[in-house]
Amino acid sequence: MSMLEVNDLHVYYGSIHAVKGVSFTVDKGEIVTLIGANGAGKSTTLNTIAGILPARRGSVEFQGEGILGVPAHKMVRKGIALCPEGRRVFTQMTVEENLQMGGYTRTDAENADTMEDVYGHFPRLRERAYQVAGTLSGGEQQMLAMGRALMGRPDLIMLDEPSMGLAPILVDEIFSIIKSLNDNGTTVLLVEQNASMALSIADRAYVLETGRIVKEGSGSDLLRDDDVRRAYLGG
Repeated sequence: MSMLEVNDLHVYYGSIHAVKGVSFTVDKGEIVTLIGANGAGKSTTLNTIAGILPARRGSVEFQGEGILGVPAHKMVRKGIALCPEGRRVFTQMTVEENLQMGGYTRTDAENADTMEDVYGHFPRLRERAYQVAGTLSGGEQQMLAMGRALMGRPDLIMLDEPSMGLAPILVDEIFSIIKSLNDNGTTVLLVEQNASMALSIADRAYVLETGRIVKEGSGSDLLRDDDVRRAYLGG
C-alpha cells in the first residue's frame, strides 16, 4: 500500500475544470514530483490533498485512510504538512515564533527537540532566530516556511514551488536541503517549475498538462525523455 493514493481526482473553480481525473501514488521514503506549465493543475492538486480546496469527485487516501473533506487544520495531526507557494511566513513574527506556530499540535517539550532538528537542517535560521521574518531574504523565508512545516513532524511534506524567485545558488541549496530531508526519512511530494532540478532528485515524476497526467516515470527517465526535454528543459 502506498503512503498517498490519489485516484480520479476532479477539482473545479466555479465552472472551470482545473484537475481532470488525476491519479498518482507516493510511497513511503520517496521524492515524487509533479511538473508542468503554469495552470496545469499542480498547486490545485496539492491544495486539494491538504484540505484547502474541495474535490468534486475522486478519492485521496493517506496511510489507508480517506482524507478528502478533512479540514486543512486537521491535516497536520494526520502527518501531512504543506509548505505553500509564496512562503507565506508571518512577517511580523520572529523566526522562532514562526517555527513555534508550525508546532501548534505538539507539546513544548516535543517542539524544543524538533526545533533543534530544524536548526540542524537550516543553520541560518538559528542565526536569525530572533529576527523578524519580514526582514529575511527570499531564500531565508523559504527555509523558514519549510522549517515551519517540519515542526509538525510530518510523515509527508508537500512543497509547492520552493525555488520560485530564488537566485540560482539558493536554488541549489534548497534542493540540497530537500534531498537531505528525504535521506533522513521524510517523504516528499514536490511541485516545481524548475523541472530539471526537480527531476534530478525525484524517484518518480508525473507530468501534468491542462489538468491531466500525460506522462509518468522515474525522474532519471523523464530527464532523458525527448518530449519532456523539449517542453520543460529547453532541449
